[in-house]
Amino acid sequence: MQKEIHTDNVQFEKRLWAEGYDRIMGLDEVGRGCLAGPVVAAGVIMNPSKIPSGITDSKTIKTHKQRFEIAQEIKESAAFWVIQSCEPSEIDQLNILRASLFAMKKCIESSTHPPDFLLIDGNKPVDSIIPQKTIIKGDLKSVTIGAASILAKVYRDELMYQMHELYPFYCWDSNVGYPTIAHYAGLQTHGITPLHRRSFNLKTNLEYLPETTRLS
Repeated sequence: MQKEIHTDNVQFEKRLWAEGYDRIMGLDEVGRGCLAGPVVAAGVIMNPSKIPSGITDSKTIKTHKQRFEIAQEIKESAAFWVIQSCEPSEIDQLNILRASLFAMKKCIESSTHPPDFLLIDGNKPVDSIIPQKTIIKGDLKSVTIGAASILAKVYRDELMYQMHELYPFYCWDSNVGYPTIAHYAGLQTHGITPLHRRSFNLKTNLEYLPETTRLS
């Protein structure tokens, strides 16, 4: 099957700008499939005259360094950007879909530059009275959604790299909380940390204990 290619990822924005909307916020989230860590959402309102090149689905950008550099350009050029999250406890309480949408809603409500239209990745609308459009594979088709996906992924990846220093047994420096053989091996040996999502299938009931506790 030939891969779907989108040559104009400003098509939705151009149409909305022409209709008079000038604060179009793209929204996306990362981390839905992870066993540990928050689900992170970002919202971006692009400046039509300052759109950086290379904005696309964050997963298609090969290295963290490249994503980081593009993220910096987005932050410097955007009219507004915001990052919000839902922690593992919220995910366990709400479920991952509702938590993902809630993180996006937090982005909208914390905006100091209120959007007048929302472009949302996926097919689930956000609870808001602001006009909105959901777009499947929106991070490929919409530059504002793509920008949001990059900001969210860079933020979340760097957070999980930091958390790896506290909990080095789960290889979060490489898997950033996603289910991998190494991550499950860490769970089987060292147990469930406060950063794990207990509503997910962690394949163990062992509780994490600090090494000082284990040795006492």
